[in-house]
Amino acid sequence: MSASRRVTLNDVAAASGVSRATVSFVLNDDPRQTISAATRDRVRQAARDLGYVPHGVARALREGASRVVILTIDSSMEGNYSRSYVQGLDDELAAHGHVLLVRHGRDTPSATQRVLDAIVPRAVIHFGESYLTGHELEDQGRGWQDGLAAHCALQIRHLAERGHTHMALALPADGSPLGAARLRFTGQAARELGIPVPGSFVVPESRSACDGAVATLLAGTPEVTAIAGFNDDVALRVLASLRELGRSVPGDLAVIGFDDTEYGELAAPSLTTVHIDAEAHGRLGARIALGLDTAGLRPVPARIIVRQSV
Repeated sequence: MSASRRVTLNDVAAASGVSRATVSFVLNDDPRQTISAATRDRVRQAARDLGYVPHGVARALREGASRVVILTIDSSMEGNYSRSYVQGLDDELAAHGHVLLVRHGRDTPSATQRVLDAIVPRAVIHFGESYLTGHELEDQGRGWQDGLAAHCALQIRHLAERGHTHMALALPADGSPLGAARLRFTGQAARELGIPVPGSFVVPESRSACDGAVATLLAGTPEVTAIAGFNDDVALRVLASLRELGRSVPGDLAVIGFDDTEYGELAAPSLTTVHIDAEAHGRLGARIALGLDTAGLRPVPARIIVRQSV
């Protein structure tokens, strides 16, 4: 069989000495057909020998949906959390005979419709959808238990336990869809700790603009002794600006990141951060998408990676 040509049902039929219809009945395990065990074994062996792979469109027509699940993810949400989420999602889908395709970039109704028209997927998962639709406490980590709310509280509590009562939340300049949720969760965590609600400021991407934003923050709120980064990238920009401004970390100000990227450990001082393992969240997402039981899957609690910046 030529490697350049797809193996078809006709090829399997010819190799096993039966009709194309019989091959289809065997490979689809059609319960309505009475086919001897010997014939079934011969057809399946021929399919294996030839390397026959069922046609995805044909399978979609039989089942009403393909075995493809689409994940759409906004580029501003990419990081350690999303990578571990995708890993768990992919592994769980594979265990149930499905394939994951990830679509990066801004999600729009028209873009989603183009995907639906082209692939006819089993399901489309929008990464972070609960936060984008105002249902942020219904995430797969169950909000304040193992979800984003709990992770924000962990970040603020770590600073408070080290004596910092006046903090600021550093946000990215790209207008992440998660920004509003982070502000709400951070404020609520502070209120429950009995400390002032942290103010916020935007960290521009350019170095000079970032230096200016940090300088403005410190001049306007000299009582701030700790800065909580929206993510590690933002926190690292703040570290660089503080160094440029002659402020020592953690002597003058403490800085904590979020999402534990590989770069935080390389900074000077190295970045304390929140580590979140989202593999179980991804597995939960896969089971929900496939309509399967989610019992027994519990997310791993987030933890602080203690380094030098706090």
